[in-house]
Amino acid sequence: MTNPGPLRRGAAAAGEFLRRHARLLRRLQWGIVTVYLFLLIVPVFLPLPDETAHVFDNLTVAAQFAFWGIWWPFVLVSMPLLGRAWCGWLCPEGMLAEWASERGLGKPIPRWMRWGGWPFVAFACTTIYGQLVSVYQYPRAVALVLGGSTLAAVGVGLVYGRSKRVWCRYLCPVNGVFHVLSKLAPWHFKVDGAAWHASTRQSHRVIPIAAVNCAPLLPLRHMQGAADCHMCGRCSGHRDAIALSPRSPEAEIVEVAQADRWQTRLIVFGMMGLALGAFLWSASPWLVTVKQVLAEWLIERDVMWPLADNAPWWLLTHYPEVNDSFSWLDGGMLLGFIAASGALVGGWLYGALHLADRLLPARATGTMDQLAQALIPLAGCGVFLGLSATTLTLLKHEGLSSTWTNDARYALLALAGLWSLRLAWRIAARRDGRHGRRLAAISAFALGLVPFLGAWVLFFSVW
Repeated sequence: MTNPGPLRRGAAAAGEFLRRHARLLRRLQWGIVTVYLFLLIVPVFLPLPDETAHVFDNLTVAAQFAFWGIWWPFVLVSMPLLGRAWCGWLCPEGMLAEWASERGLGKPIPRWMRWGGWPFVAFACTTIYGQLVSVYQYPRAVALVLGGSTLAAVGVGLVYGRSKRVWCRYLCPVNGVFHVLSKLAPWHFKVDGAAWHASTRQSHRVIPIAAVNCAPLLPLRHMQGAADCHMCGRCSGHRDAIALSPRSPEAEIVEVAQADRWQTRLIVFGMMGLALGAFLWSASPWLVTVKQVLAEWLIERDVMWPLADNAPWWLLTHYPEVNDSFSWLDGGMLLGFIAASGALVGGWLYGALHLADRLLPARATGTMDQLAQALIPLAGCGVFLGLSATTLTLLKHEGLSSTWTNDARYALLALAGLWSLRLAWRIAARRDGRHGRRLAAISAFALGLVPFLGAWVLFFSVW
């Protein structure tokens, strides 16, 4: 057997460190839970901050910056860097879900919960609803969206599974996004099939091998990739066959090729369609123009109820004390804009993927869904750019310069686009070795990116 290199030995040692210090990791998670609940609950009972409030002198602004300026944008960044380490090391919702499951009824997971469409549906509903109630701005909306998700996680844990994270595996609103982004991680817990098989054949073994409690319910023996692994390290060294190992960031997308139609819908219509509309609606001049035209049309016909801003805060943004309330027309326009973005951008891209797939010969190991996996870098970049817009807004309010931000955002978008094109080329190469066919398919793939990239460029020029 060849001697593993220093990087591989270091990675394996890191995995063993996680396994040996599981209790320390759990204490860290409880610390995060405490801070999370404090920032989630306390601002609800405080008055809304005015324009003079800042991060260092107002708890509500500090909580807003913690959740939307730091937490969500950079948790997203951590996925392609560390895999789902956030889920296994720090996530308060996952910790509470597992804690509840340890004390719950332990019922079997029902079939409806295993439906493959939940990641897309949960992400879409949470994204749209968060915009309707202005989750990035107001503590009550944060408590409703994030707190509601946490309560649901605890509720599922109390009923289903035993010491598992059933909510995280099947119903968490960001599970699907984390799943696809973690495929880019340069680390994973690798299973040595030969070593596993050898451990089962050792008849002289006196002490049976203890089972590993894999909280996200992975079949360890057949585990491939990092998409569902929470990187907790509990399985490190199991049967002398599992170890944290380095790998190519492209390996899981190009070689493992675990793709399906629901992942394609999440990437194309969710992360690159609906999310785009959710991030861009507030900066769209077209939305303002259409709203004004509709408002004038309604007033001319004496139809006034759509212009009323009397919806409850948990349905539409309603904070008259700071002159921020959505009318029914505002809510309808917002929904229409997000739906149109999902249909137009996602539909165009889906059609381009279908065309690219048709230009390549059919193969058992290659489908349109695998080709859609090449979009993961660009889809993740888009979600990060949208979330980080809140970060930049908060930093501007603190007086920090942001003259460099557009250049940085253009660079990120360009790099992510080039990476997606490279992945698409490599996937196409596994389908057809002829450069002509590949070039035609990649041209169709690139054409599908035009509306998505164009929308972000327009946003950068307006925002």
